[in-house]
Amino acid sequence: MRLITRVAALCVGLLVSHQATAAQLPQRWVSAGGALTDWVVVLGGMEKLVGVDTTSQYFEPLKALPNIGYQRNLSAEGILSLRPDILIGTEEMGPPQVISQVRSAKVQVEMFSAQPDLPTLEKNVTRLGRLLGAETQTAPLLRSYRKLLAALAADVAAMQSKQKVPDVLLLVGSAGGKLLIAGKDTLGDWMLQRAGGHNLATHTGYKPFSMESLAGLDPEVLVFADRVLIGEEAKAALFKENPILKSTRAAKAGRVLELDPSLLVGGLGPRLPIGLKNLSAGFYPDQSGQ
Repeated sequence: MRLITRVAALCVGLLVSHQATAAQLPQRWVSAGGALTDWVVVLGGMEKLVGVDTTSQYFEPLKALPNIGYQRNLSAEGILSLRPDILIGTEEMGPPQVISQVRSAKVQVEMFSAQPDLPTLEKNVTRLGRLLGAETQTAPLLRSYRKLLAALAADVAAMQSKQKVPDVLLLVGSAGGKLLIAGKDTLGDWMLQRAGGHNLATHTGYKPFSMESLAGLDPEVLVFADRVLIGEEAKAALFKENPILKSTRAAKAGRVLELDPSLLVGGLGPRLPIGLKNLSAGFYPDQSGQ
C-alpha cells in the first residue's frame, strides 16, 4: 500500500512539474522568417503565434495574423504592440537597433542560423522543439526530412547519369525588377545544386548583375522568385522589365521555372523537399516522370 501511495505521489509530482515547466515556456510568439515560422506550425505551435513577417504567409491561418513587415526591416513598435513573450528569427532579422529595443523591453529574442545545411537545420528544429515544449516531435520529423532528401538525391543522381547537368541561374526580384542573382553560400545555390542543376553564378551571396552580363551567362534554365507577383503575371513582368533575358537559351526553349521566394528565407524549411522536387522535374523533364 505504501508503494502504491509513493508511486501515486511521484506521478502527481511529475505532472505538477510538467505543468509548471509548460507554464514557463513562452506563450505569445512573433516569428520573422518563413522557414522558422513553418517549423513552428509543423511542431504544433500555430496557436502560440500572435504575429509574423511578410515571408511567413504559406499556411492560411498565418495570413490572418498581424504582420510585422519584412524580416530585415522590422519596427520595434509593431512587434511590442503584440505583447510577445518571444521573438524568433535568423541572423537575417533586423535592423540591429530594433532587435536591441525589443530585448530592452524584456522580450525573449532567439536568433537562429540560416546556414543552408542539415546539421544547422537539426540544431534549429531541436531548439525550437524545446522552446515549444514539443521535444518528442523533433526526432521523427527530422528522420522523415532526411529520408526525403536522401530519396531525392538518389533520383537526381540517376537522372544525371542519363542526361547532362543543366546550366541554371536563380533570379530573385520584385515585380520583375531589381534582380539579384543567387551565388555561392546562399540557400538558393544550395537548392539549385540539390535539385541537380549547375549554378552559373560564381560570386558569393545575392548580387545584382548588368543585364548584358546576365544574358552573356546564357543559362539553359532560368529559375525566378518574385516577392510580389506569382504565376504568369510574375513571368510576364520578368521579361517586360528585363527584355534581354528573352535571348537566353532558357527563354527560347521555354525553360523558365518559378520558385516560391519564402523558401529562400530563414534556412531549410519543412516545405523545401517539395520545392526541390519541383525544380528537379524542371531540370530533367524527360526523366522526372519515370
